[in-house]
Amino acid sequence: MRKIYIAIVTMFLINTSCNNNELDIENPNQITTQQFWRTAADAELSVNAVYSTLHRASMCRWMQFITIVRSDEAFSTSPAPWIRNYFDLFNYQNYNDGLITGLWADCYIGINRANQVLDRVPAIDMDETLKQRLLAEAKFLRGTFYYTLAQHFGNVPIFLNASKPTDYPPTSTQEEVYAQAATDFNEATGALPVSYDDNNRGRVTKGAAYAMLGKTYMQMRNYTAAKTALEWLVEGEGKSIYTLVPNYRDNFLEATENNSESVFEWQYAVNPNDAFDNDAGDGNPANTPDKLNYGSSLPPFFAPRPIGFTDGQAKRWVIHEMLEENQTNGQRDPRIEASFLYDSTDVRGPEFTMVYGQTWASHTEYSDDENDPIGVATNRTVYLRKFLNDATMNGEVFHSGNNYRYLRYADVLLLYAEALNRTSQTASAYKYVDMVRQRAGLATLTSAKPNLSDDEFLEQLKHERITELAGEGHRWEDLSRWGDLGPELADRDAAFENFVVGKHELLPIPLYDLDINPNLKQNPKY
Repeated sequence: MRKIYIAIVTMFLINTSCNNNELDIENPNQITTQQFWRTAADAELSVNAVYSTLHRASMCRWMQFITIVRSDEAFSTSPAPWIRNYFDLFNYQNYNDGLITGLWADCYIGINRANQVLDRVPAIDMDETLKQRLLAEAKFLRGTFYYTLAQHFGNVPIFLNASKPTDYPPTSTQEEVYAQAATDFNEATGALPVSYDDNNRGRVTKGAAYAMLGKTYMQMRNYTAAKTALEWLVEGEGKSIYTLVPNYRDNFLEATENNSESVFEWQYAVNPNDAFDNDAGDGNPANTPDKLNYGSSLPPFFAPRPIGFTDGQAKRWVIHEMLEENQTNGQRDPRIEASFLYDSTDVRGPEFTMVYGQTWASHTEYSDDENDPIGVATNRTVYLRKFLNDATMNGEVFHSGNNYRYLRYADVLLLYAEALNRTSQTASAYKYVDMVRQRAGLATLTSAKPNLSDDEFLEQLKHERITELAGEGHRWEDLSRWGDLGPELADRDAAFENFVVGKHELLPIPLYDLDINPNLKQNPKY
């Protein structure tokens, strides 16, 4: 997908998403609705603009950051106290905080862009197969934004058409929002292709739709429906398409993007001329489109200081979880090295562990403030590595071209095993856990722990998911699905002492939106 064209049409879709008296004044430099929505090229550009929402700051940085840091696998070490208060300590004081409102707004920007496609493209005279594919892509992406809103905010409004200033939709329940996402994913499966040519690599596929459908049903605890959806990838047509890559680390390197394990991958690229943090500029033609952001700005927020900001770090218990089992040859689980930078990323210790071109031993001497322990790397510090570019760089640029692997085949296999377990088919579930473990060089679960009960197998799955997926942004939704969010997690993460059951599972609804929409309700206990 050629990003310069995405940028042009993105500006059009942003402008047409507003509707006020000023739009009655014709701007000779701006494409109008009468000029657009005419050709197949217009249809494709409009869908590209929906994808482009994934380049916005909340989607390419804060969504993952918030999800990871709120869970028990990580914590915030940000020098900004409000980031630590809101997203680590569950101490929400400002319901209009920019990170909260940004995530909310960017999801609805994506939804509105998708809705414009779904409203306008059906009337375009074009190849019907291409039209249906583009509509399916828009539905898939709309489903992704609704899934994100359901996960983080729970009870939100549902828009199925392009929004107007007179719209004051009521709050829908989290279950209804997940159901809408499921509907979008399900409807997308029919017209999406199994794969694309090289020019269209990165567009969503039939496998991605079935995987997201299954993932959504898992969060709804509809395990029978989840099993059916995920089965397409595991035992159906997708079985010949997706495989685990031999080298686990390849799932996190820019050189090995869009590999056979990638099911839904967010496409990023570096624009050396970028001057903005989003996919839209300031309206100045001189700045658009060649100065827009096409990359992910997440790496600096997890990178060690002074290379990055170190706003988040991993909890060390996750490493101990991985150390519980060695490979069958007696060596350490290789996923540790791929997942974390810490004093023993190299098993030989800090003198051999490299951190952006210097040894850990020399790195720990750095401190930007001797009186601020957050600024000091110690032998207890653990950096989340999967989003970093330390394998190829001695520093981090603010926008990275390394794609975000939102959904990997390993995740699908473990979700499918969980769906089998939850439907009393645990004996059949072993096979899929074994595939993930064997790639890591571990003994099969079939041989290591045969004949587990349903409850015992679920507990083992919790171990398998954190060891395989640590630091990828899935832990919060796992804990939520399992019903494990609560103060009991304080043994691993002291911040959960502040967790209020029935409240902190969700973020607060932005006050701005509550003020302008009388039909919108705040989440419980806020």
